[in-house]
Amino acid sequence: MSRDTDRILTTHVGSLVRPAKLVEYIDAMERGLAVNQAAFDELLQRSIDEVVRRQQQAGIDIVSDGEFGKFRSWNFYVLARLGGIEEREIIESQGGSRDRQLFPEFYAEYFPTQKLPKRGTVFTVGPVKYTGHAALRKDIEIFKKSLKGVDVEGFLPVVAPASAVPMFKNEYYKNEEEAIFAVAEALREEYKTIVDSGLYVQIDDAFLPYVYDLLFGSSNLEGFRKWAQVRVDALNHALEGIPEEKVRYHICWGSFNTPHIGDVPLRDIVDLVTQVKAGAYCIEMGNPRHEHEWRVWETAKLPAGRKLIPGVISHSTNVVEHPELVAERLVRLAKIVGRENVIGGTDCGFAQSPHVRRVHPTIQWAKLEALAEGARIASRELWGRKAA
Repeated sequence: MSRDTDRILTTHVGSLVRPAKLVEYIDAMERGLAVNQAAFDELLQRSIDEVVRRQQQAGIDIVSDGEFGKFRSWNFYVLARLGGIEEREIIESQGGSRDRQLFPEFYAEYFPTQKLPKRGTVFTVGPVKYTGHAALRKDIEIFKKSLKGVDVEGFLPVVAPASAVPMFKNEYYKNEEEAIFAVAEALREEYKTIVDSGLYVQIDDAFLPYVYDLLFGSSNLEGFRKWAQVRVDALNHALEGIPEEKVRYHICWGSFNTPHIGDVPLRDIVDLVTQVKAGAYCIEMGNPRHEHEWRVWETAKLPAGRKLIPGVISHSTNVVEHPELVAERLVRLAKIVGRENVIGGTDCGFAQSPHVRRVHPTIQWAKLEALAEGARIASRELWGRKAA
């Protein structure tokens, strides 16, 4: 990842609230309606031009395309880019979740308000192959065009094997492990193509920790770790030969504004996370359930040459963090792992799909501005007057 010798850089997790007009087009296309493709492409380019400019104005150093070109969601966009899989209208039960068992009335009221994309169960039905080359080229070309003349660096967020097919059924490979490695092998094309284009790649893996509560009911850590280890190994297989310094790995515990009592503690998975061959780790540390976990790094070892991108801004509340609080969060971590090894970030994306946003778009920018100002305050404290 980028290094700056005298200040804390800033970034975020990637997904930003889409402009209303862009959502109208995407909604029509997802419903199978005919649209003017040229008009959509022109609008998409303008929208990404604008969101890159707004990120720079907010003080963000390493920016994304907002994931504006993705349909469905941050992870299920990829189902349209993989062959050998089939999505069927079978919805997995989520009854094992401890959170759902403790707060059934809340979940019954909250989830219908979330406009979540409908999801069936994914089946592997043949050799899994990457088929999304044209869509990926389009993502890269539009984003790189938007970056011209703007003094920032760019990253594209894409999905990890575990989160691409979190609860899949295998009908083709000899076992589940072989199937997940096949998914990883296919996704390698996406990762490598992004890095070869000169951009950073961010591997999003929210389902890795989230599955602990979702499938293991927060009661079977050993079983969960066995499940997760296979998927970390598969991701590392996908990353073989890709320069670590061009890769960032993001985990969170699900973006929902829910209790999160069933979340697996970071201390129980930090060794799995740091196995991933990435130059930086983006991890939630800016919300009431996970802020205290900065102390994990008092004993956990950050591999040499790698960075932390702690979430110091929460995506799940419209309360705007005070820049001095942001600075406090950055400084205390920098004093443990080294000031040169910290980049200020967000817990998760401000939108998880074209139709799901976590904060109001005006507040999204206020939060990013608070992140940038907090990083400037932290830099002055860590480097003194030399800091930019």
